[in-house]
Amino acid sequence: MITGPELALYFALVFGIIVLPGMDMAYVVGHSLVGGLRSGASAVAGIMAGGLCHMVFGAAGIALVVKAVPGVFMAMMLAGAAYIAWIGWSVWRAAASVDDAAAPRPASTGKAFRGAIATSLLNPKAYLFTLAVTPQFVHPERGGFWGQVAELTAVTNATQAAVYGALAVAASRGSRWLKANPRGRGVLMRVVGAGLMAMAGFTAWTAFP
Repeated sequence: MITGPELALYFALVFGIIVLPGMDMAYVVGHSLVGGLRSGASAVAGIMAGGLCHMVFGAAGIALVVKAVPGVFMAMMLAGAAYIAWIGWSVWRAAASVDDAAAPRPASTGKAFRGAIATSLLNPKAYLFTLAVTPQFVHPERGGFWGQVAELTAVTNATQAAVYGALAVAASRGSRWLKANPRGRGVLMRVVGAGLMAMAGFTAWTAFP
């Protein structure tokens, strides 16, 4: 099995990746601001499910396809950027009216969960990270190959839950403040929406060599 020091090093690598702003983080923050904690928690759960898929796909070697075919990588990045841009536009639209009754309804928890899985699976950088890092910590000669993959997946999911969960709580509190302060609501929601769309634009730009 994987030793304690190896798991600690893997955690450090995963934490360093997760805390960097990206599509997954943007999705969680956007849904938490618009839909509150329940929507944000559903988004976090979806990202964790996506992380599980990344580990399984990476361990099975599917990530090799993403690395070997540049067109697939570019298409996934562009699709992910378009989705985050749509989230940003939705947040911007939510600020169009200070009347809560007229504001767009937040996504259901199920829709937030499914959308988070899609966002995670459309992030090719996660596949490349899994492809580059996982082989360094999985040792088939020790036996229990999928057990070792499960250990790494548990560390990944726990880190996602801690980081994205904290963001969801913070953003959902901001959502409650916005509802109580209509004027501030419009300003902050536009700033967040513009930020998400800018992040989507940057992601799309980096898709091209």
